[in-house]
Amino acid sequence: MLNVAANHPNASTVGLLLPPAAGAGGSRLLVGATYTGYGSAFFPRNRSLEDHRFENTPEIAIRSLDARGDLAKLFTFDLNPSDDNILKIKQGAKEQHKLGFVRAFLHPPDPRPGAQTYAYLALNSEARAGDKESQARSLLARICLPRGAGGDAKKLTESYIQLGLQCAGGAGRGDLYSRLLSVFPTRELLFAVFERPQGTPAARAAPAALCAFRFADVQAAIRAARNACFVDPAPDVVAVLDSVVQGTGPACERKRNIQINLNESMQVVSRKVVTVAYGEPVHHVMQFDPADPGYLYLMTSHQMARVKVAACATHTTCGDCVGAADAYCGWCALETRCTLQQDCANSSQPHFWTSASEGPGRCPAMTVLPAEINVHQEYPGMILQISGSLPSLSGMEMACDYGHGIRTVARVPGPAFGHQIAYCNLLPKDQFPPFPPHQDHVTVEMSVRVHGQNIVRANFTIYDCGRVGQVYPHTACTSCLSAHWPCFWCAQQHTCVSNQSRCEASPNPMSPQDCPQILPSSVAPMPTGGSQSIPVHLANAAFFQGAALECSFGPEETFEAVWVNESAVRCNHVVLHTTQKSQVFPLSLQLKGRPARFLDSPDPMTVEVYNCAVGSPDCSQCLGREDLGHLCVWSDGCRPRGTLQPTPGTCPAPEIRAIEPLSGPLDGGTRLTIHGRNLGRRFSDVAHGVWIGSVACEPLADRYTVSEEIVCTTGPAPEAFSDVVTVNASKEGRSRERFSYVLPLVHSLEPTMGPKAGGTRITIHGSDLHVGSELQVLVNNTEPCTELLRSDASIACTVPGGALPAMVPVCVRFEQRGCLRGGLSFQYMPNPVITAISPHRSHVSGGRTITVAGERFHMVQKVSMAVHHIGREPTLCKVLNSTLITCPSPGALSNASAPVDFFLNGRVYADEAAVAEELLEPEEAQRGSQFRLDYLPDPQFSTAKREKWIKHHPGEPLTLVIHKEQDGLGLESHEYRVKIGQVACDIQIVSERVIHCSVNESLGTAEGQLPITIQVGNFNQTIATLQLGGSETAIIVSIVICSVLLLLSVVALFVFCTKSRRAERYWQKTLLQMEEMESQIREEIRKGFAELQTDMTDLTKELNRSQGIPFLEYKHFVTRTFFPKCSSLYEERYVLPSQTLNSQGSSLVQETHPLLGEWKIPESCRPNMEEGISLFSSLLNNKHFLIVFVHALEQQKDFAVRDRCSLASLLTIALHGKLEYYTGIMKELLVDLIDASAAKNPKLMLRRTESVVEKMLTNWMSICMYSCLRETVGEPFFLLLCAIKQQINKGSIDAITGKARYTLNEEWLLRENIEAKPRNLNVSFQGCGMDSLSVRAMDTDTLTQVKEKILEAFCKNVPYSQWPRAEDVDLEWFASSTQSYILRDLDDTSVVEDGRKKLNTLAHYKIPEGASLAMSLTDKKDNTLGRVKDLDTEKYFHLVLPTDELAEPKKSHRQSHRKKVLPEIYLTRLLSTKGTLQKFLDDLFKAILSIREDKPPLAVKYFFDFLEEQAEKRGISDPDTLHIWKTNSLPLRFWVNILKNPQFVFDIEKTDHIDACLSVIAQAFIDACSISDLQLGKDSPTNKLLYAKEIPEYRKIVQRYYKQIHDMTPLSEQEMNAHLAEESRKYQNEFNTNVAMAEIYKYAKRYRPQIMSALEANPTARRTQLQHKFEQVVALMEDNIYECYSEA
Repeated sequence: MLNVAANHPNASTVGLLLPPAAGAGGSRLLVGATYTGYGSAFFPRNRSLEDHRFENTPEIAIRSLDARGDLAKLFTFDLNPSDDNILKIKQGAKEQHKLGFVRAFLHPPDPRPGAQTYAYLALNSEARAGDKESQARSLLARICLPRGAGGDAKKLTESYIQLGLQCAGGAGRGDLYSRLLSVFPTRELLFAVFERPQGTPAARAAPAALCAFRFADVQAAIRAARNACFVDPAPDVVAVLDSVVQGTGPACERKRNIQINLNESMQVVSRKVVTVAYGEPVHHVMQFDPADPGYLYLMTSHQMARVKVAACATHTTCGDCVGAADAYCGWCALETRCTLQQDCANSSQPHFWTSASEGPGRCPAMTVLPAEINVHQEYPGMILQISGSLPSLSGMEMACDYGHGIRTVARVPGPAFGHQIAYCNLLPKDQFPPFPPHQDHVTVEMSVRVHGQNIVRANFTIYDCGRVGQVYPHTACTSCLSAHWPCFWCAQQHTCVSNQSRCEASPNPMSPQDCPQILPSSVAPMPTGGSQSIPVHLANAAFFQGAALECSFGPEETFEAVWVNESAVRCNHVVLHTTQKSQVFPLSLQLKGRPARFLDSPDPMTVEVYNCAVGSPDCSQCLGREDLGHLCVWSDGCRPRGTLQPTPGTCPAPEIRAIEPLSGPLDGGTRLTIHGRNLGRRFSDVAHGVWIGSVACEPLADRYTVSEEIVCTTGPAPEAFSDVVTVNASKEGRSRERFSYVLPLVHSLEPTMGPKAGGTRITIHGSDLHVGSELQVLVNNTEPCTELLRSDASIACTVPGGALPAMVPVCVRFEQRGCLRGGLSFQYMPNPVITAISPHRSHVSGGRTITVAGERFHMVQKVSMAVHHIGREPTLCKVLNSTLITCPSPGALSNASAPVDFFLNGRVYADEAAVAEELLEPEEAQRGSQFRLDYLPDPQFSTAKREKWIKHHPGEPLTLVIHKEQDGLGLESHEYRVKIGQVACDIQIVSERVIHCSVNESLGTAEGQLPITIQVGNFNQTIATLQLGGSETAIIVSIVICSVLLLLSVVALFVFCTKSRRAERYWQKTLLQMEEMESQIREEIRKGFAELQTDMTDLTKELNRSQGIPFLEYKHFVTRTFFPKCSSLYEERYVLPSQTLNSQGSSLVQETHPLLGEWKIPESCRPNMEEGISLFSSLLNNKHFLIVFVHALEQQKDFAVRDRCSLASLLTIALHGKLEYYTGIMKELLVDLIDASAAKNPKLMLRRTESVVEKMLTNWMSICMYSCLRETVGEPFFLLLCAIKQQINKGSIDAITGKARYTLNEEWLLRENIEAKPRNLNVSFQGCGMDSLSVRAMDTDTLTQVKEKILEAFCKNVPYSQWPRAEDVDLEWFASSTQSYILRDLDDTSVVEDGRKKLNTLAHYKIPEGASLAMSLTDKKDNTLGRVKDLDTEKYFHLVLPTDELAEPKKSHRQSHRKKVLPEIYLTRLLSTKGTLQKFLDDLFKAILSIREDKPPLAVKYFFDFLEEQAEKRGISDPDTLHIWKTNSLPLRFWVNILKNPQFVFDIEKTDHIDACLSVIAQAFIDACSISDLQLGKDSPTNKLLYAKEIPEYRKIVQRYYKQIHDMTPLSEQEMNAHLAEESRKYQNEFNTNVAMAEIYKYAKRYRPQIMSALEANPTARRTQLQHKFEQVVALMEDNIYECYSEA
């Protein structure tokens, strides 16, 4: 018979339906029933004692409601054995524990998934019958239920715990309502109705009462009592019915293994948690390892662990070991380590092992006698007093160890315990450690060494009195007599000794007060260079009276001292100089001729020397120095005031240059900063003189800077207004800007709620929120909102954490005044709760989608996931809805299980419920995360047959079978991604070991091979390659073709046999043609060799070295170098006006670069813009601003290389007058670039121009090397250009293709044997200062080429920009006295070949040798032809048809006479041209790579030294790296640019052909500066092969040049600054810097928010308020620049 309820109508029974436990088939029933058996008031008197209907019912039980097909199992106990799931009071105790049940309920009533749920029983323990003292007790019992559906069911006896409920009346504890009648639970509170005991007087007056209990207090009381059960049990607070309950008894449901150490009085001395398996309880049955009692066997639900009982090795000193109070650990004295007792040798004997119970006071210690040793005295030995717990050292092998391998013999005279005495020899004097600098003693550590271990140590001191005078020269006597050692002062010898007998017979001071010393007195400040006598008072100086003394103010500043009396001397005619605003000189007296001997100066006496000319840029600062005792006067600068000069007058009116901020709230309190000049001499001048209209602004004394800055606090204003700021310091100054009083308003806040953990980012909307100097946002009027960002209409900040979920006010206040009215509030909500994560496993590459389930995620703005210990970078998560978050798993360093943290709104997530249930403190509970992630190796895949190549025919269906290794990750099908090339493979079947996927679209056949890649999260694996082949149709076609070919082969064999004789005859003919071709090649090579021998002499004769070199002016050199093509300013505004010919025929062209002209802005805008540009200029001259400015722009993705070059060049122009400052900025930016390059590949630094500083370096080199370029390199470079041009003109040049007979570049070589004959023409031309000349041309020249040669002959001494152009002149041939022809490239006589017109030449017109021609300016330009080289090659040609130099198809009959020649034979002409130009090239390279003694390259030396210094700082010792840096900074950055662009230096024409030749020369120069070996072969390009032989010699010149630079005397910063200042002065006023500033400002305007953010993030910029100054520039320029430029 199974009884469930109480078998009596008056007995109480309560029940509660519980959710099913893990593995259970249905719900469960919790029943509480009053005992109705024998001995109770409910037991029938006439029943037998064996009546089990009343006896069998347990007081509390959990029963099953799942019959599982057998009704007999209904209401059976939920767990077996049944005793573990019932609470049944023992028969003998039932009389004392009569339980009456009131109600059973669940709490919380609606638990979230995975949260802890409890069942509660409200009951009474009734009063015992017949006991008047006994009263009813109200009880609340709690039973733990499983966590979620997956939790394990708890045994009732393991989770039951109860506590008393007391409801007291107004009289306190004695006035109790003791009996519980009913309860009503809510989420936060438990309401209970109680009644008084029946029969008491109070029961009639107030029989019942309603009391409320917080569930949080109930939980805290249970937690505190359970914690106390380990230390100090208090059964009256919380009881578990241990002694009265039948069964195993209850226990804590969340078990931990806690190690507790007790002392002799059974008091807890230490407690720590030993974690076996995270989140798993430890069984109470434990067993020590029988083989080693230092280990303990523990069990959890899933594993058994062998745990070390103590971690003694973590303690390294005896104090730490014994002080840890670990009962297992102790100090092993002779082994000097913390061990278990059994691990210490001889630990069973006394004093070998010190336990924790003995305390740290028993640790070994030692005292050395004597503790202080005189270095000059002999000591027989040292006495060591050893105390503490140590065994007797008598008879043991001992030594005294002084470190560094120095040891002496030690001994113990006899056995002793407690305090032992040992004797030790002192270490030899020659092994004394050296005295530290500026110290008269040294401390020595000595250890006692026993059996090779240092068991105890102590310190002693070695001192030397004789060092006192050296260490303290200015207080030698005082320091000697004040020393810790027994030292004596010898006055006669002026030395400190340890033996007084060494002093000569003279009165020697015995105390510091008796020493001769200077008595300090104040001296008025002296002007620099002024002469003054200074009295010095002495004490105890009678011994020195009459001795020759000197007044010393430093190493080289000494003056004569004259005795006034025995207690005073005078320093005569003291003249001191300083270049600082003020400098303090120490004054001391020394014996004349004995500079190291000073009279003592215990309190140093000083003299201040000031320089009026330094640090006083305006009148107020100058005259304000009077308060410091500086007598200065303002007269065209600050000057010293003579003694007879009158008191200075007043200063000019204050000049206010800027104020900030420009607005503030009506309540005042804004700290207004005023910048300017002459803002008062002292604070008192302006203390009451700052006004904003009629409102006073109170200056702050601690923020006042004389004359330059006033910081004042604004007063309140009655209404909003705007007015100027006035400063009255004897005269009044007014600001140009107006300060506005405004009323900031707040309207709304979003979001209006967030978790109480904080971190929510809120935005407050309003108006005029940018005003004032200080803003605070307070939550709940106390906690500040952090990370403030504000604008005119909004404030954004991060909400702090809150204590409880509640609505709290949000206060916005300015200047720490009252809150703005707006009624803003923020609702703190319960924190989001994470209940589970799925899956719990990830591969180490990460990227697997982890789904996070929980509640209240709608309040989360940002989420991230991090893994402890082994995790890589945290990953960002995505909030899907209020209950789901998805996170990619972070990558891991290894395969392991690790705790996971989630950061919600920047706050680490902690489960509040879990913390509340912890047995230990919350700090300890939060050390581990609630969730863990198991990392497994990355999955491995392969094709089904593990092949690496898979063939596939396009058009056929493709299905892949992929084999997957066993991994345990449990991946779902949607987590796989399979791709073939870029085409996704649709996954159809996924099993434990196999993946099937198919491709439904056609695969492209362009590549032929496609990789097969499978991706899981961040892991990618290419498992095979798909090879695309032909279709079956293609195979059939191939077979047919092969058959046809076989048939044709048979036919061909037959034909071959019939035609073999004909082939033999053809072969004979071919041999004859080959012999003819060989003879042609020999003739061409012979001709080239002859040219090689003669051209050098001809060119030297023809080159006119007397003509002037057309150097460009410096300003044009700079603009062409700085703005070649990369600057938008150059491309948009560099204008060459239409050329106008003067009367002589030359064209006057003036380059009008914007930087060289006037700043074109309307006069109405000029004042404001000039002021803004001036202020912007001062900002650019601030190092911190400029560096932040450059870095901020370079971080923008749309700030292209073109913009970087432009900005660098504009900065160079703007700072051209301050090259010293420009150089400093460039060096700082280069240091940042070097740091970035050194972390990657330092050899790549400066290889390209991709940053601002690299272009700045190019410009800096251009400025510094211009003098060298003009004075040293210019002439050989110009001669080389002339030589190249003349050599090209000596042969035929195709006017359309540009290819020539003589060149250095293979691509521009004319590969045809065009016979050209020279023609000397007599030409007359009224221009360029000459009437007629004989001009040499070739008969193959077009008429345009002839015109250009004539112009070059007439205008060779005129700059090219002033030449007429060939299109502007006509050429007329006088064939006879009566007949003349106008010669043109194209006319009616032009010849047509193969459908193309041939350009007319001298040979076409049959112009003879010595013909007379006249050239004149044309009034009407012939526009029908245009430039020859732009003509369509399909319609026109000059020397060769386009097909001539390619494969030769059919040729016309007129061309068939041309001989067939291999085009490669003409490559010898490259050698001919090279040999002709070699001398000029050698001269140029030697000029570039040589050092003139009269003008060494200071900038190169300075910069190369800077590179070497930076390399040394970063430990870069590779000489190749330094060589590359130097090469990239000078030869490749500057010289190669000049070599390729001669038009930067000279006013000449650079044709495309000359440009091609210069490219070959530049390549040779680059190879000469390189250190990599040239790997040349027959297939190498000719531009590298051409100078391959000379490159080694050039490299030696480069190496020698670098060594000469290295061996030069280093330059100091002052020398380099002087050189740069000279360069600035030499070319001052060449450029309009306002234009450059305006262009730079456009970049500042374009990236204004990013620059402001960078300035605010920089501490230095923020401290100096650079962002406000930048805003002032914007304010001045914003309304004008675009309007004015549009007007301009």
